[in-house]
Amino acid sequence: MDASLAAYLNDLHRRGREHDAPLADRLLRLRNMTPDAAGLISLLIRAQGSSHVLEIGTSNGYSAIWFADAVRDTGGRLTTVETLADRADAARRHLAGAGVAAHAEVLHADGADVLAAAGDATVDLVVLDAERPAYPGYLELLRRVLTPRGVIAVDNAVSHAAQLEGFRALLEEDDAFAVHLQPVGDGVLTAVRVG
Repeated sequence: MDASLAAYLNDLHRRGREHDAPLADRLLRLRNMTPDAAGLISLLIRAQGSSHVLEIGTSNGYSAIWFADAVRDTGGRLTTVETLADRADAARRHLAGAGVAAHAEVLHADGADVLAAAGDATVDLVVLDAERPAYPGYLELLRRVLTPRGVIAVDNAVSHAAQLEGFRALLEEDDAFAVHLQPVGDGVLTAVRVG
């Protein structure tokens, strides 16, 4: 990552924290991923050589910038999904401001609908950073769309462990996945499709 992009991300992260600090209602917050978690997932994208990354839960595009920068290195493409139109618009502006918009598509849509529409074995890495109660309903779709050795990276696996308990148990009980918790940032639960 070059210095100008790092500076852009640092400023966007700072503004996101300032925005969220006074807000009691979590749905009004931007709830950006931590830099450490975004950095880890970006490293996974590069290590895997991901050609198609899907992020569910764009917010204002902070983490999408990290991932778009990573797929720029792999020659891949990021699709990022946000249910709120104003946040999807903000994400498009921030991706453009960071100079990585050519490597990402922002969809104003529901994550489950985007997963359902994706082709079989077409996604190398899926980032889940949205409404955690929906994740168990994604599992069959995730299994279908992931490529062999495809990765699921779930943010907030330490900070919101109780909310992810059921989904984590489903992944750990599923022979199709090797699962490990990375205690980075707010915690990143990773699952690699091995079957």
